[in-house]
Amino acid sequence: MTSGDTVFSGSIPALYDRYLGPLLFEPFARNIAGRVAELQPARVLETAAGTGIVTTALAERLSASATLVATDLNQAMIDHAATKPALKRVELKQADALALPFADASFDVVVCQFGVMFFPDRVAGYREARRVLAPGGRFVLSVWGSLEHNPMTRVVVDAAAARYPQNPPRFLARTPHGHSDAGVIRRDLAAAGFDQVVVETVTLPSRAPSAEHAAIGLCQGTPMRGEIEALDPSGLAATTDAAAAALRSAYGTGAIEAPMQAVVVMASK
Repeated sequence: MTSGDTVFSGSIPALYDRYLGPLLFEPFARNIAGRVAELQPARVLETAAGTGIVTTALAERLSASATLVATDLNQAMIDHAATKPALKRVELKQADALALPFADASFDVVVCQFGVMFFPDRVAGYREARRVLAPGGRFVLSVWGSLEHNPMTRVVVDAAAARYPQNPPRFLARTPHGHSDAGVIRRDLAAAGFDQVVVETVTLPSRAPSAEHAAIGLCQGTPMRGEIEALDPSGLAATTDAAAAALRSAYGTGAIEAPMQAVVVMASK
């Protein structure tokens, strides 16, 4: 493998689906969809839906009579999701999770997998989720656990830091993996008006067909890419190679697997 071979040339949504979806999101998407399906909701809203990984799992598990609406702030993500045949039954809409374009009490369940970490105001986002929930409705959300409990991602973060020790790229540690404190989550949900909150830690396997696949996904399919390119405009491929080498050292050649941890929350209105 040469450095020039490891910079993905497709769109960010396509990269997200190809590399990050199977690696990180699909195992938890199935878990979340199962939880929601057990509630037998008639009306479901997903926020921060991205390219529709959770949406697809929900569409497969929900009753055929259920209404499913999926939103994301990024129109390119919504456009990519709209190309998926599995989502033909879904209403896809560009929308800000902090200012949802829906009436009060419009949904039985609101779902947000790995999105609330990016909200500029999490309490405001939680308050909006509660506003659009019907009485007795559920808000189901998940956040990543810390890097300590997500070793594959930690290996990549450490490899990038070793290349740029004076200013290590810390996006993954700071944002996706920086908001897993159950006490803070409970406090913010309470501030938004939720008084019944169940928090559960879930560990599932993260699998990739190769170290290179995982390295491309994490280095190039997340905003860490922007951090690397800001530090070193020509360094993305070399950093991806370094991350792949570190993953091979940790997990061997061929297909790789490691545990990954998330915090799954169900709040009732």
